[in-house]
Amino acid sequence: MWAFRGHTPVVRVAPQRRKVSFYGTLNLATGEEVTLRAEKLNAATTVTHLQQLLERWPAQPLLLLWDRAPWHSGAELRAFRAAHPELEIMRLPVAAPELNPQEHVWKATRRAISHNHVQRDLATLADRFEQHLREHTFASTLLDDLDYPRLCARFK
Repeated sequence: MWAFRGHTPVVRVAPQRRKVSFYGTLNLATGEEVTLRAEKLNAATTVTHLQQLLERWPAQPLLLLWDRAPWHSGAELRAFRAAHPELEIMRLPVAAPELNPQEHVWKATRRAISHNHVQRDLATLADRFEQHLREHTFASTLLDDLDYPRLCARFK
């Protein structure tokens, strides 16, 4: 931070450590983002988000690419997955965020909404973040990189 010589700058910091979490799933074919705002990320939040996905795409199987986040496990989640065989989970390698298309969505949204922007109110910032996720599509090259059309043709 720049300041005049002899004048110590004052940096105001909120005394509480409030935060807002988001759960998100990127449809690799359309670029559509399905998002859920949550107080915390845990197995219960994951189940709620999975229900959201099943409501959004009720008549088709879903393949989810998951990182190794701790909220992607737990008894409640195992029971939900057992009851919904249309959900298939493929785990991404450890410490490979570059392979996770959702990480690119978070990065793009942070860049658009919170980087180098002044927003003092967390609720307003969270609203803007969620609005950006809902109103934009996000390109991913993962399907092209995997030669998705040819891959699908092999499994028909």
